[in-house]
Amino acid sequence: MKHNFKHLNIWKLSIELADEIYVITNSFPKNEEFGLKSQIRRCTVSVASNIAEGSSRSSNKDFNRFLEISLGSLYELQTQIIISDNRKYIETSKTEEIENKIIELQRMISGFQKNLTS
Repeated sequence: MKHNFKHLNIWKLSIELADEIYVITNSFPKNEEFGLKSQIRRCTVSVASNIAEGSSRSSNKDFNRFLEISLGSLYELQTQIIISDNRKYIETSKTEEIENKIIELQRMISGFQKNLTS
């Protein structure tokens, strides 16, 4: 069953997160241009992109596989945000705010997966 990704709250929130990540990473040091900054941006784009791509699949099983990839990217993003905080590229208060959004999105995707399989 195909889903319209633009109507999915998990996709909408992943887009909001990506927009916020792009703003935050603008202030990263120049030497991180092709390192952590680039990797963080790729991760956050991957979340929304995999939700969208998975929504086009003809079965919920296939869609679920893409949601798993999105979850993996979120865990990767969370780790990179922590590393960025440790390097003092992001203020700790902003790190906590972003981490809370990541955790909420992880929960939402997991809940969506449960609905797909039931």
